[in-house]
Amino acid sequence: MILIDTSVWIEFFKKKEPFFTELRELIESSEVLVHEVVFGELLQGCKSKSEENFILDYWENLNVITSDGSFIEAGRLSFSSKFLDKGIGLIDSVLISQVKKRKIKIWTLDKKILKILNKNEIYSLSGRNVT
Repeated sequence: MILIDTSVWIEFFKKKEPFFTELRELIESSEVLVHEVVFGELLQGCKSKSEENFILDYWENLNVITSDGSFIEAGRLSFSSKFLDKGIGLIDSVLISQVKKRKIKIWTLDKKILKILNKNEIYSLSGRNVT
């Protein structure tokens, strides 16, 4: 399973390649995980009710991770790993924490997250990291 970060969703919704085709294939093969904090960020950036409905349609049809204790876990990981000193905020700490806890990969364009995680925790596109 692959946790998709906000940055990749934005590229997907803009239909930018290679993100659009790759993520569409991952969705069709049920390999995508979404965390509610990411979709919260996407909804925050909506410009219209139709955009909101469009994003919510995806939310309702994907494999979802809810916040059930994930902010506490992330805060503890952030504290012990000194993420704030590395410019990593709480939302990114949530994603990093979930990757480690669930032993999944993340697809992100966020260079700060990419620096924190091991290569085996990062989804690569065509054998290379997309940054």
